[in-house]
Amino acid sequence: MSDDADAGPVFDGVKIGRPATGALLHAGHRTLDDLPDRLDELLALHGVGPKAVRLLTEARAER
Repeated sequence: MSDDADAGPVFDGVKIGRPATGALLHAGHRTLDDLPDRLDELLALHGVGPKAVRLLTEARAER
């Protein structure tokens, strides 16, 4: 993915917002399965906030 590509607000089917999606993709995460076991670790990424972590946690629990 190029740096100027529009990542969009959806990450692996979860609408977490454009900044959070971009941050996850830039960090090398492509799917929920790529994310660390402790999702709160993602808060260290610029653009990922508590709401995105909550939504990802809920989505992971549903799978």
